Amino acid sequence: MGKALTAGQKSAIDLLLPRYRIDLAAAQEPDALFPTPGRLWLEIGFGGGEHLVSHAERCPQTRFIGVEPFANGMSRMLADLAEAGLANVRVFDADAALLLDVLPASCFDGADLFYPDPWPKRRHWKRRFVRPDNLDRLARVIRPGGVFRFASDVPDYVGWTLAEVRAHGGFAWDAGAADDWRQPYPHWPGTRYEAKAIKAGRIPTYLTFRRLGPDASAEACAAG
Repeated sequence: MGKALTAGQKSAIDLLLPRYRIDLAAAQEPDALFPTPGRLWLEIGFGGGEHLVSHAERCPQTRFIGVEPFANGMSRMLADLAEAGLANVRVFDADAALLLDVLPASCFDGADLFYPDPWPKRRHWKRRFVRPDNLDRLARVIRPGGVFRFASDVPDYVGWTLAEVRAHGGFAWDAGAADDWRQPYPHWPGTRYEAKAIKAGRIPTYLTFRRLGPDASAEACAAG
């Protein structure tokens, strides 16, 4: 459960969520959700939206769908989104699996999962987002050559993700040197959560996996 919403946060939800929210029926035709054509990118669990808003501002020709079920993060991101005047972002405020199941195949150039809940207790590991059924979902909606990016400050979840993705077989870890997972992604704005993790002495890891298939290329702006 998240913290109770302030009056300002509740106002942002009431006024702005209807403007940007997509429903499952509309998600079946994502091209109709945006005023202009372009590539499509997904961010799952965007928290306060720092990265999502920054990415959308930097790549105005890319269309973004952000998923965040918690109202606290959603309200903060909606306020920033409206202030920035961005028309290339839509949001979904429920379980990402519901959305992934209705989206068209190979519709995304990439998907981001940054600092997901690590569910640290062993009995809760089955709740982690990175697991075979969700990797199946991501593999279906990310085009061949597209990317799945994952960041975490929890070493156990990083190792878990590497093992799960390798076992799945639909993605290849796109790393050639240590800096490829130690350094943030290009144009990385940081997040509130990440700043707290670093202050506490935890070290983030940044993984990039490429969807296997005949086309191994990805256009520059979408992957930054």
